Amino acid sequence: MNTTIQSPTSSCVGALVVVRSVGQKLLMAVTGVIAFGFVVGHMIGNLQIFLGQEQLNTYAEALQNLGGLLWLIRLSLFTFFAIHIWKGLQVTFENWASRPVNYRYRQYVKAALTSRTMIWTGLMILAFVIYHLLHFTVQATNPEFKDLTDSLGRHDVYSMIILGFQNAVVAIVYIIAIALLCFHLSHAFSSTFQTIGWANSNTLPKIELLGYIIAVFVFIGYVSIPLSILFGCVTLPQGGM
Repeated sequence: MNTTIQSPTSSCVGALVVVRSVGQKLLMAVTGVIAFGFVVGHMIGNLQIFLGQEQLNTYAEALQNLGGLLWLIRLSLFTFFAIHIWKGLQVTFENWASRPVNYRYRQYVKAALTSRTMIWTGLMILAFVIYHLLHFTVQATNPEFKDLTDSLGRHDVYSMIILGFQNAVVAIVYIIAIALLCFHLSHAFSSTFQTIGWANSNTLPKIELLGYIIAVFVFIGYVSIPLSILFGCVTLPQGGM
């Protein structure tokens, strides 16, 4: 009878690998929750476009008046997003490295399409976020947006968004990006609960369903803006187009 004795060193290495893996996933979960909070908060802010020019521009002005605090928030969010992306890539590459030989025939049993494509949807969302910042925040793609002002002399964010989404190509790209975001979010929601140990075989189906419902609501909230502009439901001040 052969008995395999595992050395203390190999046991410690194995334990460290497990702890490191759990730590990476926990860090991804925490930064993901922060990102989700931003996504919801940003959506609520943007939906104020339906309340009119005065309301949205007042909201935008209030954010700008935060001054240095606003930049601190932006820097913190950027850091959290960077960590989330970095850890996501790291976990994905490690998973690929653990199976260096491709399966001749691959049959997915539990791995849903959302979980198998997290890395790709995440990278596509990143590309869109960069463009979105250049479009509306930095206004590098449309420098004419910087000169938009309302009757009170404030930057006219209301008109900027309408003019931006009157371009059908921009609106369609935005809708596709939001669809990818919600596709990513639907799996991330349940994955977070699994990472922190709040999901089991009984609760997981309910958590997954809740994740899908939240993703649908986020999708509707975001895409309602470009669609309303494209169909003329939301127009420039005095009904201009």
